[in-house]
Amino acid sequence: MSTDARATIGLTGLATMGRNLARNIARHDHTIAVHNRTTRRTTDLVEEFGDEGDFVACESLADLVAAVERPRAIVVMVKAGEATDAVVDELVPLLDEGDIVVDAGNAHHRDTVRRQEKLEEHGLHFVGMGVSGGEEGALNGPSIMVGGSDHAYERLRPVVESIAAVVDDTPCCAHVGPGGAGHFVKMVHNGIEYADMQLIAESYDLLRSVLGLEPAAVADVFEEWNGGDLESFLIEMTADVLRHTDAETGKPFVDVVRDAAEQKGTGRWTVQDALDLGVPVTGIAEATFARSISGHTAQRSAARKVFATAPDGDRAEVDREVFVDQVRAALYASKVVAYAQGFDQIAAGAEEHEWDIDLGEVATIWRGGCIIRAQFLDRIREAYEQEPDLTTLLTTDYFADAVKDGVDAWREVVVAAVRSGVPVPTFSSSLAYFDALRRERLPAALIQALRDDFGAHTYERVDRDGTFHTQWAEPDRREVSVTD
Repeated sequence: MSTDARATIGLTGLATMGRNLARNIARHDHTIAVHNRTTRRTTDLVEEFGDEGDFVACESLADLVAAVERPRAIVVMVKAGEATDAVVDELVPLLDEGDIVVDAGNAHHRDTVRRQEKLEEHGLHFVGMGVSGGEEGALNGPSIMVGGSDHAYERLRPVVESIAAVVDDTPCCAHVGPGGAGHFVKMVHNGIEYADMQLIAESYDLLRSVLGLEPAAVADVFEEWNGGDLESFLIEMTADVLRHTDAETGKPFVDVVRDAAEQKGTGRWTVQDALDLGVPVTGIAEATFARSISGHTAQRSAARKVFATAPDGDRAEVDREVFVDQVRAALYASKVVAYAQGFDQIAAGAEEHEWDIDLGEVATIWRGGCIIRAQFLDRIREAYEQEPDLTTLLTTDYFADAVKDGVDAWREVVVAAVRSGVPVPTFSSSLAYFDALRRERLPAALIQALRDDFGAHTYERVDRDGTFHTQWAEPDRREVSVTD
């Protein structure tokens, strides 16, 4: 196998995502050196798709490094965690100062920062690159979120911008910030994706359980919704999946799929990180927990033996046409909340890590290629362009009007779900979040008073500045100022 230093970029790890990304790069007239620990995958790629572009097949990582022009850029597409560390450790002694290692997998941003700091000691650049769009996006144009140094991005720019999805002549690719910024933004993207999918699933469940619609009829509803303000990749896919019939049984495909949703961890990471940042991402959290409860099949089975599910007679009495429109409005309002919470988290993370992430740019590169691409991302982009320091998306004219117009329907949908025994954790938690934001006073005042009573945790008052503690154990319960 040739190892002449003529490749623009190198890639190791030729499972489905890596293989498709390599093909995408080759299709855009970049010579790419490819490697896989199992050499057969490398030769299969070149034999099957060699006519798509210029591939340099490499038997070892040393060959891969030797095949790439300096400063070298090597993309690692292996399983996150120990496998990534092992490949990076093997690459480091083969590279020269100024070379770049790119992790394009779903790594945790803290691992990315750790690897970056380690490689800096060797004069190397480490890039955490979020790639969204699944295997189809990797092949035909993903959304790409690059985190790392300016030097690294300038080296990568011609490749990554050429292979990304394009919307309005703009590549869905950006250098979102230094350090772990790229993987952080990708993590939150996946968290929003969890919420988006759960909201869609709850909408399907409501239309089927409350109205009694068959999957094909629900597919018709989603297809109609995709022609309006809910237009998105996931809504389009939902209609397609619900219309699909299982070839073996003749049943709706969705009815033969086991109802236990799996997860790879990015949704959980998003919630954990939000807790650390103090950002309420209630929609994402409930979507993550909904996947968890779906997988607790033993507990669900035990509960069904004790607690009967709601019989047909307990369905809420609703008008079909009205209810379909109410679910649509509730879905849209809840979706706005999920995205608002996700962008809040990105803003908080950027401030915490000093990443200076452009939120409008994030919305711009999510418009194409990625799983959560949707029509209203243009509205989010416009909102941040008009007001870069926006406190929350919910207060912008467009989204505020959407929520105001839909809030009554939103409440009706949650009530109908409760009456019918249909769990809608993401719908209801998003509504509760909205209600909490708009309340003049919350019961947190009582919580703070209780904290002071049992733990002397102090409180602030609404009528004067300072920090105070009430001496609850003393007969006179005297209030004292404890302001530093």
